[in-house]
Amino acid sequence: MTTPILTLAGGALLAVGASLWTLAEYLMHRFGMHALRGRGLASREHLRHHALQDSVLESWWFAWAGVLGVGFALGRSAVQALGPVGACLGIGWVAGYGFYDWIHYRAHRRPVAHPYERWVRRHHFHHHFGHPMANHGVTTPVWDMAFGTYERVDGAVAVPRRLAMRWLCDDAGDVREAYAGDYRLVGTRPWNDAQATEDHERAFANEAPVA
Repeated sequence: MTTPILTLAGGALLAVGASLWTLAEYLMHRFGMHALRGRGLASREHLRHHALQDSVLESWWFAWAGVLGVGFALGRSAVQALGPVGACLGIGWVAGYGFYDWIHYRAHRRPVAHPYERWVRRHHFHHHFGHPMANHGVTTPVWDMAFGTYERVDGAVAVPRRLAMRWLCDDAGDVREAYAGDYRLVGTRPWNDAQATEDHERAFANEAPVA
């Protein structure tokens, strides 16, 4: 193949690999984490994440090992079928996961940086605090729309005060002015052992936390 064709083919395979990741992101989040209700390491860790403030994936190395393994298998199969350019399929898959991992980390730990983050965070935090069995896509709502689990987020997302992301609140503990139209803090329940146990139980039952 000529260089322009190889470039186009490589770009297309990168896009296909990244798109395959977004589908896997949805399926694993919905069926591999929430539907299993704590059966298996990934499900347990994810549901604990729902019950804690600012928690992100603890066993990140385990997730990356799995993603790299799948990416290698995809790339190897595509190389056998298409030649060296097929490696772009596996690279796209891994890049898709890397983008997801970064967006999810930032959603819980860093202030909003641009309109895309603002948009997908509202979708994601409705999943956390409104309906854990809806809005499973973290980087895109496309698959939620395709499979009937999409819920449109109208108005401000209600966030239990004890679970509020630190970037959301000012020094007085109120929603920062920049986010006042997107989020509101609700509830006065304090963080204690009894509340932590209730939040854990509700997360493992796929129920939203009570404010």
